[in-house]
Amino acid sequence: MTKIEQNRRFMHCPSFYEGMKLSDQASGVKPPAFGKEIVGELIVLPSFEPIAADVPYTKLLDARRSVRSYDAEYAMTQAELAFMLWSVNGIQRFRDDVATFRPVPSGGARHPFETYFVVKSVEGLKPGLYHYLPTENIGEKRVTIEFLGDMAQHEETVTEMVAGQVWVAKASVLLLYSCIPYKAEWRYHEMSHRVQLIDLGHVGQNAMLSAVALGLGSCCLAAYNQVACDKQIGLDGLEEYTVYGVAVGKES
Repeated sequence: MTKIEQNRRFMHCPSFYEGMKLSDQASGVKPPAFGKEIVGELIVLPSFEPIAADVPYTKLLDARRSVRSYDAEYAMTQAELAFMLWSVNGIQRFRDDVATFRPVPSGGARHPFETYFVVKSVEGLKPGLYHYLPTENIGEKRVTIEFLGDMAQHEETVTEMVAGQVWVAKASVLLLYSCIPYKAEWRYHEMSHRVQLIDLGHVGQNAMLSAVALGLGSCCLAAYNQVACDKQIGLDGLEEYTVYGVAVGKES
């Protein structure tokens, strides 16, 4: 079987439970934690509620386009950043301590993604690498982040991370989504990975529509340097690894 044939078969919907191994959830194993250990300096961003744009849905759809040209001098506000983070990965509420409800759908409500982001220009934030902590503000219209560290030679480093796409380094923020696959494997075992890829589409669409609602441009990135991204964020590449990126900024 060729690689293309293998990939096509991976996209097929399997006969659920046919030959499926018993998941850890079905075996009574305790679910993995919703959040990660906090390791950086905590920062609470201002409420984004006042800036939530009242834009008709059809206008959002009409305006959504991939933007690859950004105003390098534009600085996002902290409230705009907070809205971008929450609109994809914010936790609205828990269900029975095994699932979370968020603005995006996810198979089994497992939400196996973490949000990291590289700041180039956000008012009041120093450039560098950050991590969103959705478990700190459950059900609230505000966001807590942690500062993970400076990033030397910003443009060169970001360009390497996104496989030479130099325009990304002009964006105010580069959102980087990682996957912790066991969060979904715990429930769906080997059937989980196809569903996690579907969930990434939900992530990207929410992020792009949210950018449009704020009057900003964005572009989803499926091409990136796996080793460089994982290294910069500090991921092991197996239990957690980069899977997606979204550049956000003011269109020039």
